Amino acid sequence: MFRLRLLTRTALRLLQHRSASTDPLLHQLKGCRTEEEIFDIVGKNKAKLSVSHIDCAVSMLWTFQKEKAELLRTVELIKRHSQFLALRILAENKIVFMDDDAVVNMLYNMMRLNVEPCDSLIQELVVEAWRRLEGFDLSTLSKFAVCLNDQNLYQSPLMGNIADIVSRRLDLVEDTRVLSNLMISISALTSAHLRDRLIQKAEFLLETMASVRYNDARRVVQFLRNVRFGFRPLLEKCNKIFLQSINKMDAETFSIILGLYQSLQFNNCEFRLAAKQRLIDIMDTCTDPNSFTRLFAALGPMASQDTKERLEAAALLKLEELSYQQLLAVLETMEEMECRNPQLIRKSAAFLQKHLDIFRPVEVARMTQTLLMLHYRNPEFYTKIKVLLTSFLQISVTPCEIAMLVRVLSMLPASRVDNDVISRIDAVLPQCNLSDLNTFALATAKWIRNDPSHHHSTSGVYVKLLQKLNKFGIERLRKANNMDLLLEETKYISGEWFEEMLLEEAIITCQRLLDQLTWTNIIEFALFLTRTNYLCMPILDRLADVTLKHISKIHYSAIYAVLLPFIVLNYDSPQSDELLESCIQHITPHLSSFDPHLLVLLGYSLAVAEYVPEELIKEVFNVDFLAKLDAQLETFPDALNMRIRLRLMELNRAICLECPEFQVPWFHDRYCQQMRRKGIANLSGVQQQVHKMLGEILGGIHYAKVSAITPYYYVIDFECILDKNNKPIPYVDQNTVLITELQNVKWGEDSQLIGRKGLPPGAQRTAIEFLDSKSFCRNLHHPKGEAVMKKRHLEILGYRVIQIPHFEWNSMELSTKDAWMEYLRKKIFVESSDSST
Repeated sequence: MFRLRLLTRTALRLLQHRSASTDPLLHQLKGCRTEEEIFDIVGKNKAKLSVSHIDCAVSMLWTFQKEKAELLRTVELIKRHSQFLALRILAENKIVFMDDDAVVNMLYNMMRLNVEPCDSLIQELVVEAWRRLEGFDLSTLSKFAVCLNDQNLYQSPLMGNIADIVSRRLDLVEDTRVLSNLMISISALTSAHLRDRLIQKAEFLLETMASVRYNDARRVVQFLRNVRFGFRPLLEKCNKIFLQSINKMDAETFSIILGLYQSLQFNNCEFRLAAKQRLIDIMDTCTDPNSFTRLFAALGPMASQDTKERLEAAALLKLEELSYQQLLAVLETMEEMECRNPQLIRKSAAFLQKHLDIFRPVEVARMTQTLLMLHYRNPEFYTKIKVLLTSFLQISVTPCEIAMLVRVLSMLPASRVDNDVISRIDAVLPQCNLSDLNTFALATAKWIRNDPSHHHSTSGVYVKLLQKLNKFGIERLRKANNMDLLLEETKYISGEWFEEMLLEEAIITCQRLLDQLTWTNIIEFALFLTRTNYLCMPILDRLADVTLKHISKIHYSAIYAVLLPFIVLNYDSPQSDELLESCIQHITPHLSSFDPHLLVLLGYSLAVAEYVPEELIKEVFNVDFLAKLDAQLETFPDALNMRIRLRLMELNRAICLECPEFQVPWFHDRYCQQMRRKGIANLSGVQQQVHKMLGEILGGIHYAKVSAITPYYYVIDFECILDKNNKPIPYVDQNTVLITELQNVKWGEDSQLIGRKGLPPGAQRTAIEFLDSKSFCRNLHHPKGEAVMKKRHLEILGYRVIQIPHFEWNSMELSTKDAWMEYLRKKIFVESSDSST
């Protein structure tokens, strides 16, 4: 019976499909040049229309629309046309006669013409396609999957069937467009095993196909973003395709790609520079609201100051043309640009306020956070926003949305929270992950600070809420059984609550799940350890072991992240030498491929560890590299720009002091003087206390120099000079800044730092440094790498270094002035005598 039905359907389809050469009506349809011509033919020939005619008519209607600029499209007019309704009815009645391609093409084109997913035609087409799913070729399957994705059916059983077919027939895929569409569509249902197979297939096709469209590569990157897996070799292959297609890309494409790269924490200097130049070139052509919004979002964060001002001026002129969603995107980009244009901020806020009644909760939250970051002042506006956010909170059901709303509520100025908000948080706690719990804890801490009525309360609602947050956080960690999920939940967690309440438990959980540490999650794991500042030797030993076993699988650019916890925490594992040597061998062939800023960061980290390969130094300290680095830094936010420049200076200093044989000149003198002129930090209370006591011990405060500057511009808390008899030598003028005497430094393999002018024979400079908690690991009195390096460098400069750890100074043993005085006296004089002997 089934075979007979199938044969009947096939025969009917064959009867319906005649070739264009013997079908005048089909030939007539294909000759149409406007939508009205198509509708005229449809109206006159309804009784004669076959599947081929309907398919042709609908396909041409979408083709005409697709060829128009987005603002000029007339999809809504077409939808309301009486003959389009007739086409829909005819198509629904003839689904049974359509072949596989016709079913999917009809579904695809109808959706592009904005026919609603709830329409009976769309539903019938989806059901019919589901019946035929196993018989689809891969191209048709790919197109159908796109249609389902557009209907938000990416986690449906039907999409699960497609994922199963893809898994079984993956070896047969031979086109990047087909593969990339399938990858995106099934990404929500992809297992780790299928993910790896899809990545492997994508790599193969990108390497072997004669030409690959940049949109195919973009979809591959989007898949990696969807599955939260920044697989560097595949990203680099896609990036190469993007670079080859720069001149074909528009502002929208650049905006999408840069956004995907940001999500994947992937940066490529060459692409950013090429994208920046291309966007500047097409600035004047991006005049419609959509292209201007995309241009603003892509170019704004990496533009020069002059270009930023041009963009802001253009935005002011276009405000009233933008939709509220477009203006919200512009506003968020302004925050990223650190915009300080008060007129643009004020007008944007005023425009957005008119649309508050149609904003979704996430849009209100985004807008409020952005305006706060842009320092927009309007108490009445924020009062209205608080009421709106609270009302959204009462009806919201998803933990992540509730956490988002609570976080923004806590940011509002002088915000006191209603009990209803606390109750809503309390109700959702059992469903929350660690990130949500952390958000609630940070918000609660802000509310406590802003609510004086609870400052002396030990039983208030805030305290009870914090106790519940602690309980649920610990429970979640103890139940955790998947390392990848744990790393995902803790990826963006920061703040005192996690560090004080959950960190110990988190480390215990990591130790319990150490057997799940692999080369695929080692980067996120290493970054997590670095953020915690927690020294756990068994965990670091395991990290070293996995790295050594799988070093060939780890992308060279990830080595910086892998080594970072060992260097920051100053931990020499039993495998330290082997680990460093293997990592250096792994990255050396790729030094020229590193992003400039990443190579600087890697070089500095290795310098902290006293392990600097000459090849890396030669790569960094040459004119071409430094010019490329300068160009790249111009596309970075100011904070990151300043951080990289500081690291370059510190790397330059480390090489001059520790590796003079490399003959790298010191070229940061002017930079250091500029940084010093920007501001000198005030002494903390403890440092003022120490300075006063030093004056009493040495015979006057003119014997101790505050915030002294050394050669190569290290700043030390206090400097004093002891003669050969251990007697202090006074400074003539405390207000005179000691300038670097580079003439006393000579280069060469036998170079040494010669004593500075004015020091009597046998005298020695003593550096006294107060080390706060940031200089030590969180859980141990173990100095971190940078504190150790600074001591090492000061000793090379000829200083005797005295370090005063905060835990010694603040201990019970040193709770009186006499005890502190004796402690300092012993450090300065007794230990000095011991070292001289």
